[in-house]
Amino acid sequence: MADPHGFLNHRDREGQPSRPVPVRIMDWKEVHTAQEDGVLRRQAGRCMDCGIPFCHQGCPLGNLIPEWNDLTRRGNFREAIERLHSTNNFPEFTGRLCPAPCETACVLGISQPAVTIKQVEVSIIDRAFDNGMVTAQEPEWLSGKTIAVVGSGPAGLAAAQQLGRAGHTVVVHERDDAVGGLLRYGIPEFKMEKSVLDRRLVQLRSEGIRFRTGVTIGGDGPGDLSLAELSERFDAVVLAVGSTVPRPLGVTGQEVAGVHPAMDFLVPANREALGAERGIDAEGKHVVIVGGGDTGADCYGTAIRQGAASVTQLDIRPQPPTERPDHHPWPMYPLIHRVGESHEEGGERVFGVNTLEVVTEGGAVSGVHIVDGERIDGRFDPYAGTERTIPADLVLVALGFTGPDPVVATGSPLPTTARGTFVRDGQYATALPGVFVAGDAGRGQSLIVWAIAEGRACAAAVDRFLTGDTTLPFPVRPTDAPIAI
Repeated sequence: MADPHGFLNHRDREGQPSRPVPVRIMDWKEVHTAQEDGVLRRQAGRCMDCGIPFCHQGCPLGNLIPEWNDLTRRGNFREAIERLHSTNNFPEFTGRLCPAPCETACVLGISQPAVTIKQVEVSIIDRAFDNGMVTAQEPEWLSGKTIAVVGSGPAGLAAAQQLGRAGHTVVVHERDDAVGGLLRYGIPEFKMEKSVLDRRLVQLRSEGIRFRTGVTIGGDGPGDLSLAELSERFDAVVLAVGSTVPRPLGVTGQEVAGVHPAMDFLVPANREALGAERGIDAEGKHVVIVGGGDTGADCYGTAIRQGAASVTQLDIRPQPPTERPDHHPWPMYPLIHRVGESHEEGGERVFGVNTLEVVTEGGAVSGVHIVDGERIDGRFDPYAGTERTIPADLVLVALGFTGPDPVVATGSPLPTTARGTFVRDGQYATALPGVFVAGDAGRGQSLIVWAIAEGRACAAAVDRFLTGDTTLPFPVRPTDAPIAI
């Protein structure tokens, strides 16, 4: 059991250590560093081992958080990683990229700062990799069934690994030139270095998972396949293509030179961090980012590292309070003011503003015309006399995504919902026999922890479809409401 005095003796929360800002903005390496062993074990010991651990309610994967917290406190990292892997295929991803709804649901958080669950999680898996505890788990027998997974992001990789361990032959199809999906080129190197992804792919390949890159399902290039052709070749297909269609800015001037969707900036910047030539260049420019979410923050940190003259992030929402508001009581995920690592590095955040127009000069962007106001019943109510123009040489639109790329369903009767996602039932199945949907392609834009949970659950549904039964866990349903971040 947990130390019954741990949270009483160690009331202070010691979070993830970070490299100094002047140092880290000079390179693309991860911002955070490993936590010292004594500090880690002390922080893990703050876990109360609650009779009803609400951190489970906050985690879509159902992570056994009190168990691996206590094992970490005791220094038993081998058993800790076994507990962690029993519910989460890729804790090194979630431990770096998830906003940790488990921590806002922590019972200790009612009266004290919550347990550093995310830091404990990433520390367990990093120590496991460093000490050779992450090895291939080959299936005991082969089913003779073949499965195509389309997309190699977190949902696709989770589904592939689960199905491979169930004894099926799995081939992952990725349209990019390297495996990883959003993890490869969408997440900046300073949040997760690609060596973290690559070491996990070594395990998947050792388990028999096959990967085909440069293949677009629904495309017309050499080597591309239609969804119908894929269905004919495999016993089942899992579509885990994410939600990749960007939401447009929707104002006058959005088509001029210098205005780009966020991913058009981030993807080449990630390639730059890996040694490629620079794509869209922020150096010496006044950069305006429209959108206050994580993608916007990724653009923010990237622009700073490229040497932008200024960086301004616009958020239509008012600045949230620093403490949990009454209308977001524990254990809900509260809307509070959070300062991300990128925001510590300079630049400016502007809250409660709406973009009215992209100002142009000579056919290129020269500024962004904005107005202060507030959102009332879904409508933005501007304040009179607050209109102004801020200079901009580069505008990055980070307003989220509207659904999966429709090219996947080209030539097939695969319907979409009003939200733009692929229609599926409670077993993740589409109207096409043997075709399933997992992750953001069926759920809509959401968290990485939901993507992995859906990949695991979809794998169980596919296994049951192919064999009539399954021993794989089925942790979530498509009807579960996403957590609003």
